[in-house]
Amino acid sequence: MVDPKEYLLKNHTLSTIKNRHSVRVFVDKPVSDSDLQTILHAANQAPSAHNQQSWRFIVLRSKKNELADLINAKAADFPKPSSVLLRMASRSIAGAPVVIAVANSGELISRGTELFKVEKDIAFDFFRIMEIQSSAAAVQNLLISATSLGLATVWLGVLVLIKNDILRFIGEPEGEFMAIICVGYAAKPSIGPKKQPLEMVVKYL
Repeated sequence: MVDPKEYLLKNHTLSTIKNRHSVRVFVDKPVSDSDLQTILHAANQAPSAHNQQSWRFIVLRSKKNELADLINAKAADFPKPSSVLLRMASRSIAGAPVVIAVANSGELISRGTELFKVEKDIAFDFFRIMEIQSSAAAVQNLLISATSLGLATVWLGVLVLIKNDILRFIGEPEGEFMAIICVGYAAKPSIGPKKQPLEMVVKYL
């Protein structure tokens, strides 16, 4: 049996997956249009339910500071633990050269709910989950491709607390998925947290 560590040394894709980790502080260095297009293309190549690609990518450069201000303003409405995390997220957004928002279009939900010959509530939930899975796969592609180019990223999950406010800000309809990813160059070298051993998370049947 081959040691997985040996594969990491030989396989660029596996090495990139291992090296990907969240970075929240960035240097003042722009992300090239070429690199930006590359990671967006990689995101768009993700698997999607019925190949509907019901995602939208919204690139924020000049408006990212307005988004940071919005998040700071909304942070005051939350208890201290959540408020602190929201303010941390706003600082990452302000400091990143570029921010990419990902949102579901809702097209698969609306179309599938009408076509599926089951109760509407069941169909809605079915296609809602498939849209979420599809967009999450697109985000993962984006993160990994960015790492492969030497870029640093962070997926700011806490912003789901104000999801609808952000969707309105970026001009997208309220939906079931929203992700904000900061992209840039890390302010200092870092490594990701240690992961649980496989025997803790894998079950064989």
